[in-house]
Amino acid sequence: MIKRITQAALLAATMLLAACASGPYVKTDQDPGADFGRYRSWSFYQPIAMEQSGYSSWITDRIKDNIRREMTAHGYTYNEKSPDLQVNFQGVVRDRTAVYSVPMSDVQFLYSYRRRAYVAVPVWYDQMQVSRYQEGTLSIDLVDAKQNRMVWTGDAISTVTRMNAQERAADIDKTIAAVFAKYPYRAGSNQPVVPAKK
Repeated sequence: MIKRITQAALLAATMLLAACASGPYVKTDQDPGADFGRYRSWSFYQPIAMEQSGYSSWITDRIKDNIRREMTAHGYTYNEKSPDLQVNFQGVVRDRTAVYSVPMSDVQFLYSYRRRAYVAVPVWYDQMQVSRYQEGTLSIDLVDAKQNRMVWTGDAISTVTRMNAQERAADIDKTIAAVFAKYPYRAGSNQPVVPAKK
């Protein structure tokens, strides 16, 4: 069952994305026909999907600040009146179930007629375990403003964890940076930037 995150639920379960030290799992997709060389300016899409309830929160403001930083770092100029790109974002939480096996061992006692006694026999088997958890996805979409067509999207996916406000703020910063680390273009260029090898 998919639940759209409302602003109240956002404060309780948001940003999820601190499951592992290396950061969230990020996947991206893009329109193969889009000409990224035409895009030099940007603004926020209206209305922002995460603000459909009609108001913002400190979390959406934090996400916006991070997106501004990342778009500027990629060379784009903010232009609210006539942007080339518009940026939208949304959060979704899904209930998940994981089924896995745990190796177990035990001892069974069998009667040995030869020894005329019970003998301990080790037994190995797998025990099935079920884990229920919530998985959160933060999606960031870049939309061609003239065509109102999404040209690039990045999803950051991780397990929802309980965090205080300071931890959530740091996690938002890390998550947005992880998504934009996968965005390969700079303003006015149609050639993907190849990341430097470490």
